[in-house]
Amino acid sequence: MSGIDHVRAIADAVLYEGYLLYPYRASSSKNQSRWQFGVLGPPRATAASFAEQPGLSFQCLLDALPGAATVGVHLRFLQLQVRSVERYADGGYLPVTELVVDGTSLLSWEEAVECEVTLPPYDVGGPPVVTAVEVPGGEEVEPLSDAAGTKVGRILRRRFPLHAEVRVGEEPDDGFTRLKVAVTNTHPDEVNGKDDAIRSSMIGTHVLLVADGFTFISLLEPSEEAAGAAGRCTQRRCFPVLVGPAGSADVVMGSPIILYDHPEIAEESAGALFDSTEIDEILSLRVMTMTDTEKAEARATDPRAAAIIDRCDAMSPETLRDLHGTLRDPRRGETPPAGTDFDTGDVPWWDPAADESVRPDTDSVVIDGVSVARGSLVRVHPTRRADAQDLFFADQAARVTAVLSDVDGSTHVALVLVDDPAADLHEEAGRFFYFAPDELEPLDHAREESHP
Repeated sequence: MSGIDHVRAIADAVLYEGYLLYPYRASSSKNQSRWQFGVLGPPRATAASFAEQPGLSFQCLLDALPGAATVGVHLRFLQLQVRSVERYADGGYLPVTELVVDGTSLLSWEEAVECEVTLPPYDVGGPPVVTAVEVPGGEEVEPLSDAAGTKVGRILRRRFPLHAEVRVGEEPDDGFTRLKVAVTNTHPDEVNGKDDAIRSSMIGTHVLLVADGFTFISLLEPSEEAAGAAGRCTQRRCFPVLVGPAGSADVVMGSPIILYDHPEIAEESAGALFDSTEIDEILSLRVMTMTDTEKAEARATDPRAAAIIDRCDAMSPETLRDLHGTLRDPRRGETPPAGTDFDTGDVPWWDPAADESVRPDTDSVVIDGVSVARGSLVRVHPTRRADAQDLFFADQAARVTAVLSDVDGSTHVALVLVDDPAADLHEEAGRFFYFAPDELEPLDHAREESHP
């Protein structure tokens, strides 16, 4: 198995995220524009083209071992392909929006072709390298005949050439090596119009880096020694995360969507649905509610949409049940924390009555020697895999609304922001933000208690 074979499922999910949106039909207005991430537009596009920016870049840290070290660089993206359906008449071909052949509808539409370019290995410690990437255009013709063998039309597929440049370099930082990668669309011609702009764009662009002779360092959870250098890495339109099995550090993905280290495809997921921020169960149920006419149009829109429709139509009750949710023990194989291994009898584990000793309104947690409970004031310092929303609360003052414990033995503190004008409404509706105790700084020292 090569260095990236075991991460292709994740890479493909990034490649096609937003490729086609429910209800997966050409007549749906949201499918008539590209909603994907990692789109690198042509640099000479006019304002009327509404093109995406031409570049993305990221920096990551590596801990090189003694001896030679190289980085394998794999550039992956989609190339747009225009599918034109043409009807045969009077010895020639006439472009049409739809052609029905033996009861099957064929639509003119835009598809995509997967592109993966493996660049020459980059030598760690060597000079910066700039590599030009050229992806040729092309044209393919698929004749169409009916069941009687009569010529009825053809499908013309056309791709447009793509031009790009990949820069790889490095610089030292506090005993570590900061690797710098930049990808730029270098389409040479002026582009005017949305259609021409997207046809000259690289779509779903991301980069896979494979280590040989060193290991990468997580920027989300760096060691104490690497924290300073990790904080000085800069990113533009993407972010590097470790991919592959948990504990591995040999492959990094420069991803245009937000991921955590070592992301996984859920075992229950029967296949890709492409829809941004998809929830498999909801989308599958929605597909099942489509009429036969709507499903026929979706199948005619794109082969990948047809696969989704067919998969949902054939879904068994057991498969649909599995999509509803699975309880996984995050501490599998570990000794449960004291007090968390309890017998709930006939009461479901999720029912509050399963442990009547828990009182979120009055329970407290000690933070830096201060007892924090409902009504306490704290300052928020997000640190635990903080997402974009959490970071907006950095250094904000908040009021505690409850202290909760989960079945895994972890404590969560529910908050509302002091300066939020809607704080009272959020509290009344039970809409709180949750943080771990070690992410909070007590401000209400009047609640200090002595503890051994």
